[in-house]
Amino acid sequence: MAFREISTRSIEHNVFDMIQEAWMLVTAGTIESWNTMTANWGGFGHLWNRDVAYVFVRPTRFTYSFIESSGAMTLSFFSEEWRDALSTCGKVSGREADKAALTGLTPTEPRPGYVGFEQAHLTLACRVIHKQDIDPAGFIEQSLASHYNDDYHRLYIAEIVTALVRD
Repeated sequence: MAFREISTRSIEHNVFDMIQEAWMLVTAGTIESWNTMTANWGGFGHLWNRDVAYVFVRPTRFTYSFIESSGAMTLSFFSEEWRDALSTCGKVSGREADKAALTGLTPTEPRPGYVGFEQAHLTLACRVIHKQDIDPAGFIEQSLASHYNDDYHRLYIAEIVTALVRD
């Protein structure tokens, strides 16, 4: 499957719906050894004169160690027909199962050093440029702590190296 590079400014979808409603797969590692997880928290913006994505990953997630090791990740977006696959990737740990075999997703290297999936209609190859652990002392609105059980996310800010669409 061929991917074509586009400008981040050419992404036509509503980014709020892309993340919160349609979900995304956060993937890191090498084509030989990788993991992916479903996410619906994150966003896009412009920071430090770069187009960036920001994602949140708990240290207990298997994907966390792959991001920490590689310093890179892809954010992959799919059509609704892949909803069950994304649901499975959010429920099943890559420590115990082969997510590609379970879901029918085909890992690919859309750009050297990045792992994505042939079925994605949009893949963002991202390089981590900052990371920060969520500190519960920083919650102004204390009710936000209810999202946690002492398993606070790490925030990754990643430069979008390239945006790729499937031809």
